[in-house]
Amino acid sequence: MSDVLFTNARLIDPEAGTEFLGWLSVKGGRIADHGNAHPHAIDEPAQVVDAGGKCLAPGIVDLGVKVGEPGERHKESYRSAGLAAAAGGVTTIVTRPDTDPTIDNPETLEFVTRRAQEDSPVHVRPIAALTKGREGREMTEIGFLKDAGAVAFSDCDHVVHNTKVLTRALSYARSCDALVIGHPQEPELSRGASATSGKFASLRGLPAVSPMAERMGIDRDIALLEMTGARYHADQITTARALPALSRAKANGLDITAGTSIHHVTLNELDVADYRTFFKVTPPLRSEDDRLAVVDALRDGLIDILSSMHTPQDEESKRLPFEAAASGAVALETFLPAALRLYHAGHLDLPQLFRAMALNPARRLGLDAGTIAPGAPADLVLFDADVPFVLDRFKLRSKSKNTPFDGQRMQGRVLGTWVAGTRVYEAT
Repeated sequence: MSDVLFTNARLIDPEAGTEFLGWLSVKGGRIADHGNAHPHAIDEPAQVVDAGGKCLAPGIVDLGVKVGEPGERHKESYRSAGLAAAAGGVTTIVTRPDTDPTIDNPETLEFVTRRAQEDSPVHVRPIAALTKGREGREMTEIGFLKDAGAVAFSDCDHVVHNTKVLTRALSYARSCDALVIGHPQEPELSRGASATSGKFASLRGLPAVSPMAERMGIDRDIALLEMTGARYHADQITTARALPALSRAKANGLDITAGTSIHHVTLNELDVADYRTFFKVTPPLRSEDDRLAVVDALRDGLIDILSSMHTPQDEESKRLPFEAAASGAVALETFLPAALRLYHAGHLDLPQLFRAMALNPARRLGLDAGTIAPGAPADLVLFDADVPFVLDRFKLRSKSKNTPFDGQRMQGRVLGTWVAGTRVYEAT
């Protein structure tokens, strides 16, 4: 950790909802102060960084990152994921338990925690499985896993079919004050689907699922929340049909938040085009009307969190017919420039964007992050919101290169990333 003084920076404060040209000082790995006047009273820092009028914001807290350890290290390791995160301005990655074996016991959790501490230049906070093997039959040892460091519990895209099992898990999680992350889908309707139902899917001959499957999934989970009083987060809300139910649940005082993925707010079903499997994600990409509805919900705060849902897949998993190809896309490095599309299109301003990408996920998980308030950890990203570039997937630091943005013109580059006041990435 070193003392740093950032000058001439466009400070993005998601907590206050403001942005202004000013300075920010770091001492002992934490933010000492910031302001918009000349910092006369500050002692001589070890390092001065002239931001040149570029944006300085709290580091991104990315909820729902898939890392291949254990079991699929060839797709992504903690080292490669950490380097990709640092290059993307992500200072905390919150990892999913859908590994091989599943992170469903304290021993496996301790293994991945140790690997992350040894190899990743950014913070890593693990999610543990809600049920053993993510099979939906028997809940995990939620209390022990929470004591071992799990920040939340989820079976990811394996929806728990058995409502009695889910009810028990939610009740136990409530007694431990543990956060449960659900995947709102009706599992039978969505089984085997690789597109959203409609004219486009019919013309392409793709197995499709109705947006109502998401509505039915969130309705069921909300009913169980009313029964149990648990803390709940919906990992991906991607359709307009699910939004009224979410709004009612919040209005009724349930402890519920919701997220969405960067791909569902920047892409739509037409991007699949000629069966391009890099655009195959879970849930499938939606209609443009759904995309715009979700963007509006994100701007208005109905949807709280924006995540990359980083899911590395190797070439062999993607170079298959669309129906058979694996779902998911890497996004740690592309998260910020893709999110800046919403800013440049006038949908969200930068404080709103970083509220969804940094402040809200940190608050929901109880992490000391996501803000530039004095006393907060100096986890920061310096970026140029306007510089254009063409993305080359082979230059990504992730081991897997399955990005839908390959060859696309993007706008916005990370110039530097700091974790606890130490620089972990510098653009070359």
